[in-house]
Amino acid sequence: MVPSRRALLSLPGLLLPALARAQPGFPDRPVRLIVPFAPGGNSDTVARVVAPLLAERLGQPVVVENRAGAAGNVAATQFARARPDGYAILLGSNGPLTVNPVIQANLGYDPGRDFTPIALLVRTPNVLAVHRDVPARTLAALIAQGRAAPGSISCGSSGTGSTSHLAIASFNAATGAGLQHVPYGSGGAMAPDLIAGTIQAGMTEISTALPLHREGAVRILATGSAGRLPVVPEVPSFEEAGVAGFRAAAYLGLVAPAGTPPAVLRALAGAAAAAVADPGLRQRFAEMGSEMAAPAEASPEGFAAFLRQEGAWTRDAAERAGLRPG
Repeated sequence: MVPSRRALLSLPGLLLPALARAQPGFPDRPVRLIVPFAPGGNSDTVARVVAPLLAERLGQPVVVENRAGAAGNVAATQFARARPDGYAILLGSNGPLTVNPVIQANLGYDPGRDFTPIALLVRTPNVLAVHRDVPARTLAALIAQGRAAPGSISCGSSGTGSTSHLAIASFNAATGAGLQHVPYGSGGAMAPDLIAGTIQAGMTEISTALPLHREGAVRILATGSAGRLPVVPEVPSFEEAGVAGFRAAAYLGLVAPAGTPPAVLRALAGAAAAAVADPGLRQRFAEMGSEMAAPAEASPEGFAAFLRQEGAWTRDAAERAGLRPG
């Protein structure tokens, strides 16, 4: 005769170990947050600010590990083979998740196949800034200047295939401004030439341009955000300045290895959503010009939808820039 549930519950010594194996508590040890870039950059800064908030919700330490190399591909390739148990999560960004798969062949991983979205965390808008001696005081004036003499305005980016390069290509396609792309290794590497006037303009993250704008070394003409940013209320968005539908931002979000159990994914997503909603964190990033994810985006489903949209934009922008996998 099969024993009843009541009878089984009267045998805790037999039942409880089986339940413990079937429903393990997560997490019961530290979680590793993999950052695919070197310490000191924007990704590393965000990771180290967010990690304590994740740890508070999860009840275990969240340890940041930097694994730099090949524009994020080294860490992403290793992470694609990580055990899907939730104890290693990746801080994903434009490069590893949506740009590199479009412009690089033989990556060694497939974001759509190998990763599971957890939550979008933050966007850092790109801005178009010009040297202080450039006569154009508005975006419309710069577009007119570029149309009058295509290629006469040099515009720096963080490098070929970077988000800022793709933003320049999209801007040129939308406006006919004919900005001449000049690639650098990063926004920080570009800044000295923009300050010196070696290049007339730069498309870069607001975190790079904002201090220069405040000092008067450059002027930000437009932001790639949905609306005006509180840190530069005098500057319109590209859309407000007449470039319909234009958005450009670096983003950061969390992904887990494909096959992560749903209960574990829910725990990680809940911790991420709580971090994104934290008033102190939101204020800190707002002061930097960044935008925290909306509540719907700070979820597996919302981040997945965001990545699909971002991937489509990236493919279109890469085509405009003449970039092909190679």
